[in-house]
Amino acid sequence: MNQPIDVAELLKSIGIRLSKEVLRALLDDMHKRKASPAQVCELLVAAEARERARRNLDRRARSAALGTMASIDTFDWKWPTNIDKDLIDKLLTLSFVDDGYNILLRGPSGLGKTTIAKNLGHLALQAGRHVRFSTIAAMLTDIGKQDGFLAMERRMKRYTQPHLLILDELGYVPHGARGADHLFNIISQRHEPRAATIITTNLAYKKWGEVFDGAASINAAVDRFAQHCLIIDIDGESYRQRKADPPKPGATKKPHR
Repeated sequence: MNQPIDVAELLKSIGIRLSKEVLRALLDDMHKRKASPAQVCELLVAAEARERARRNLDRRARSAALGTMASIDTFDWKWPTNIDKDLIDKLLTLSFVDDGYNILLRGPSGLGKTTIAKNLGHLALQAGRHVRFSTIAAMLTDIGKQDGFLAMERRMKRYTQPHLLILDELGYVPHGARGADHLFNIISQRHEPRAATIITTNLAYKKWGEVFDGAASINAAVDRFAQHCLIIDIDGESYRQRKADPPKPGATKKPHR
């Protein structure tokens, strides 16, 4: 006696990514609805496309390493004494990614530079772009610990190939000349053809050399990064410090973000 054909198993054998359980439920539903062969194919293709898009997004999200973030919708735009909200709103359209423009988010700690950068990365992920987030220190450590030139070149691709690279916290940890050379190589490879890079820092360009022990290559890195760059300066007191310090007796408490 012939065994009944497991259509879900057959579909899996030709590379369909939907689970067998989902396929069986979908086929049962279409059978009950007396769907035509064309309708069955159309619904299967649509379901498979959604599954592939979901898996692609999950894979890119893991690679992006954005971690947790507060939504840009909850950002307190009134807290900084200086911030160009209109320009940031334009960045949320992601045109800077398509045009290969760099973004420099510059200002003291605790004013939302990382939050803004991560939200731009999250939007880029949702729009189908490849994104990579890292602190400057973690990236340079990651590259520097590779054993040999070929291993280092392979690891560099982790930072040179994404549509959007976000490098956080330039200026908080000192690095030597070798770190400057790695940063120069990454910025140089992303410079032509143009690929968007966001850097958050508390330092003006002229101070970057102090972080990298006066390495000559850092000036070349700045020159390339700044050629196609939009600068957003953010000023004010640290929001984190405001939350950490309890209000003094009799003081008026400012509203929470």
